[in-house]
Amino acid sequence: MGYLPNAVAVAVAAVLAAALVTGGSCDSSSAPNKVPPGPNVTTGYDGRWLAAKATWYGKPVGAGPDDSGGACGIKDVDRPPYSGMTSCGNGPIFKDGKGCGSCYEIRCNAPEECSNNPVTVFITDMNYDPIAPYHFDLSGTAFGAMATAGLQDKLRHRGIIDLEFRRVQCKYAAGLKIVFHVEHGSNPNYLAVLVKFVAGDGDVVQMDLKEKASPEREPMRLSWGAIWRMDTPRALRGPFSIRLTSESGEKLVATDVIPENWIPNTVYESNIQF
Repeated sequence: MGYLPNAVAVAVAAVLAAALVTGGSCDSSSAPNKVPPGPNVTTGYDGRWLAAKATWYGKPVGAGPDDSGGACGIKDVDRPPYSGMTSCGNGPIFKDGKGCGSCYEIRCNAPEECSNNPVTVFITDMNYDPIAPYHFDLSGTAFGAMATAGLQDKLRHRGIIDLEFRRVQCKYAAGLKIVFHVEHGSNPNYLAVLVKFVAGDGDVVQMDLKEKASPEREPMRLSWGAIWRMDTPRALRGPFSIRLTSESGEKLVATDVIPENWIPNTVYESNIQF
């Protein structure tokens, strides 16, 4: 039985190596040394590069979660306009959901597989690993995008690397407007709405709802991720207008964007964009 400790050690080493090769998970918290988070990243857009750690998770050329979603509630992030260029952010980046949709340029100059060319990622998920003040747990696609052409797989095999990042404004294709998704389970007394494709700051810090027959806007509250909700004992009556406030304080109103006969689990397109 004297061989057992060595066998166990080999097995443990194999598990750790596999974890590095396949990338981390946004919902893990297995870091041996917990590092306090940094200050929240805001919309200063001063151009300064900050230091962070990067890992990756999911499939090597995937969009992160198996369902192409994440803790922001946004689905199909493997498709345009996100196209898999997505990331989890730790606390000062995700900001309890108010960082959902924000955009960052990231780059790495070491190890040797790194190209040092910046690429842009969208925050669509939350990362709990306390391994650095700022931590991006990237999709396999986004992690590989930092590599010199042809060296994507070799860079992904590094598992965890240092990178530099900075907050940038989100840019979408011309003509793409903000959309609202009325979430499954919504009813006249409970309305939950996901907002996505927000240009500029990319994130929303407040949503306010106005019924057609009401002169007042009522504040919605953040439910989770990029989903805002309103609970009321009085049945809500559409159509609904929604006012968005971006992190910089800019406001836009989508007038009557959700119709009178709205249906849960339905996307409603607006005619507005920051």
